[in-house]
Parts: sequence; C-alpha cells; structure tokens
Amino acid sequence: MKNTVCNARSLIFSAVILASAAAPVHSQTAENKAPLKQVVDEQAERLMAAYQIPGMAIGITINGKAYYYSYGLADVQRQQPVSENTIFELGSVSKTFAATLASYARQQGKLSFDDQVSKYLPALKGSAVGSTPLIQLATYSAGGLPLQFPDSVTNHASMLNYYRDWQPAFPAGTHRLYSNPSIGLFGYIAAQSLGDAYPALIENLVLPELGMSSTFVNVPATKMQEYAFGYNAAGDAVRVTPGVLDAEAYGVKSTSADMVRYIEANIGTATVRPLMKQALVNTKTGYYQSSTLTQGLGWEMYAYPVTLDTLLAGNSTETILNPMPIDAIASPKPLSEHIWVNKTGSTGGFGAYVAYIPARKAGIVILANKNYPNDDRIKAAYAILNAALK
Repeated sequence: MKNTVCNARSLIFSAVILASAAAPVHSQTAENKAPLKQVVDEQAERLMAAYQIPGMAIGITINGKAYYYSYGLADVQRQQPVSENTIFELGSVSKTFAATLASYARQQGKLSFDDQVSKYLPALKGSAVGSTPLIQLATYSAGGLPLQFPDSVTNHASMLNYYRDWQPAFPAGTHRLYSNPSIGLFGYIAAQSLGDAYPALIENLVLPELGMSSTFVNVPATKMQEYAFGYNAAGDAVRVTPGVLDAEAYGVKSTSADMVRYIEANIGTATVRPLMKQALVNTKTGYYQSSTLTQGLGWEMYAYPVTLDTLLAGNSTETILNPMPIDAIASPKPLSEHIWVNKTGSTGGFGAYVAYIPARKAGIVILANKNYPNDDRIKAAYAILNAALK
C-alpha cells in the first residue's frame, strides 16, 4: 500500500512524548478502575517513548462497560489531542469487515463459500484463480497469492489480467500465505453478490447495522477534522492513498469508541439484529489450523487461556510473510467462546491491534498514528487485558 506524505519536514517528537504523558484519560463509565488505568498508562507511555508515537487511543470493554484512554496528539502540527473520537487508519483490521460482509451475504443466500471465483468474475473462467473456491481466497490458502499486488496492477483491467495470468506456487489448500489480493478479492466478490460497490455496502449496510457511526472507507469532509495524521519513520505526516482492492484489504478508518462497539457486537454485549449477529458469529468459524493459529474469516484465533508466546508466534513476521503448512478442519463451524480472537493492522503511518475473548466478554483495541512492531502491540494488549480481568 502507498501513502501520501502530507508534511515533508521531519517532526521533533520529544515534545510530543512530553505532551502525551500529561494527556487526559477518557472513560465512558462513571467508574474508572484505578489499577487498570495505571497499567494502561504504563503500557501507552512505554510504547510512545520507545517508538516516538505521537498519539494513541486505547479502548477496553469488560462485561458491556467501556473504558477509553487517549494519549498525545492526532495532528502534531495543529497540536490536536487524541480522543476516543479520533479517526485512525485500521490497516489490515479492515479485512474483518470484508469477512463480515461476506458472512452476511452468505446468511442472505447471495453466495456460497464453495462457489468458484469465475461464477462472479466470468472473465477469469479457465484460470487458476477462476477455479478457486471463495473460502480459499478468504483464508489465504489459494496457492500462494502474494502479500501485495505488483506495481503494474493499477486498475480493474490490470487486476483482472493479473489474476488471469497468476499461477499457484503450491497446491491450493495446503499452505497459508497472508495476502491482500486474496482476501481483497473475496471482499470484492461479496459486494458483487449483493449488487453494490464494496465501500457503499460497508458504509451503508454493515457499519449502520453495527452502530459504528464514525467509521468509514472514505472519510467525509465533515469528519476530516477528526482524522488523525499518521507519521512515518522519518517523522513525515502521511495518510494511506488509493490502491486496487484497498477498501477490502486495508482501507477502513475508525475510532477507539467505534471499535469498542465492534468488539461488543462480536462478543455479544451489544445489541445487533439477528442476521448480522449470526454473520459475526460465523466469522469465528475455524477453517484450518497452522502451527501457530486457527484461521477464521478475517480473524485469527487461539484456544483460551493462551500464552503470550503463542500470540507472538501467531502474529510474527515469519507467520505473515512465509507459507505455513495447514491442516484443514473437516467440518468447519464456529469455535467455542473460549478463544482469543485477534487481528493486527498497519499502514505507512498507523498501527492497530484488536483482540477479544468472547467467553470473558472482554476485549481491547489499541490504535496509534505510527506503525510499530506487532510484538509490542500484543505484549501491551496481553498485559492490559490480564489486568482488566483480575
């Protein structure tokens, strides 16, 4: 994915870190759990100092109670503080919305995950991708589609040409290789089955159903003041730029308040209409196991209780970048609620992590306007959720 550099000069982050330490903590509930606040403060300040992160928003939900903690700046140049209403780029957490839309379409009988791609894209008939079942696109098991499109893919026509010419690196259904073109096409086809463009369906169907009024594919002009700038390694202010299947794979933007609502919808502590509720449940279906994780729709899952080392392995660079042998689950079905469900996401200037435990009715979202290592996101979330559940 590409990013627009919005401010070419390097930023001096020491002042940002000092500002973040004094930033107010926001809590939705009248009760503010002091021990939890201390742990969240420690984790946020550690990450911001270590990686020169200008701003962070952390949202936690425990048995239907939400707690919001906000630090630092959404826009360094304007000295705009972060709040639970600040809009951050979610990166690959966006894939879980593609999964939700597809699960919803299946609930409505608009598609089957056993359908081949060519049913919805006849131009790909006779190609390897055209004969691929949708579920293999959804679970990165179509035979080795790459992490990103090559630079030559710039529009719909070149996308079709790419898929038409692509050849598997290994037999479909034998390995997992994390891929934007794989799940991106899955989301695109889900939208095709429902008869509208993907961004419109996310913004006008999925998000309203979930009560997420400050989440967007395309941030409207009326909300741009709330849209944080991301900051790259050079300290430049950046935002993600358009790309082929970007909305499906990494293009959603949201707030910590809305993402807490999303977690609550997924763990059953927020009211959601029955069709969407079942669609969310079905995204926690286990389709195969690798050495490090169980693959759902968009989400990655681990038996709970889970060790920190297991989570670090499942979200490691090795797991993301390398083909991983898989063992298919013979009769896929939603897993028990005793699971840790998570997804990381990054763009050039943002880093996100979402995790929840349905059996404990608890979850966390950590949003930052700088990309930093997954390991540190997971360590922070693990420490915070353990403190929250004491």
